[in-house]
Amino acid sequence: MSGLFTADPIISQNFFLEIDGKVVSALMSVSGLDVEVGVGKVTQIGENGSKQQVKFLGQTVEVPDLSLTRVAPADVDNDELWKWFKSIRSGGLAGDRAGNRKNGSVVLFDASSQEVARFNFFNGWPSKISTDQLSVDGQDAIKETVTLVIERLERVK
Repeated sequence: MSGLFTADPIISQNFFLEIDGKVVSALMSVSGLDVEVGVGKVTQIGENGSKQQVKFLGQTVEVPDLSLTRVAPADVDNDELWKWFKSIRSGGLAGDRAGNRKNGSVVLFDASSQEVARFNFFNGWPSKISTDQLSVDGQDAIKETVTLVIERLERVK
């Protein structure tokens, strides 16, 4: 075997957001795909009065918010994320917890459109949609960033 790689690396280029198994948006960037366990710490006095710190497994699940950037849709009334956000904003979460919190995935594809990685999230809901700053001298598509609050994240592929 020559080299360290036996397979092509994943290129961060083609990725999409799925909600309940349906692709709802192409994405430009994603952050918050952190899968971790919590660490607890205790400091104690050891032999001869020296301080020592012991680290141990804390909460077994630490979950960040997901931050998804995409091209802003032209029609928010027909956009799945905007409809979901408006439903929560006007009706809250308490009335229909199960219906307002959804499961989904951030799915990565290679250049030949084969799925190469998948991050599944559970019980998520959009807490914020931010639109880029507008400027008369810009020529780029307007982007928006969606913050998804989630309760669990797993990389499954």
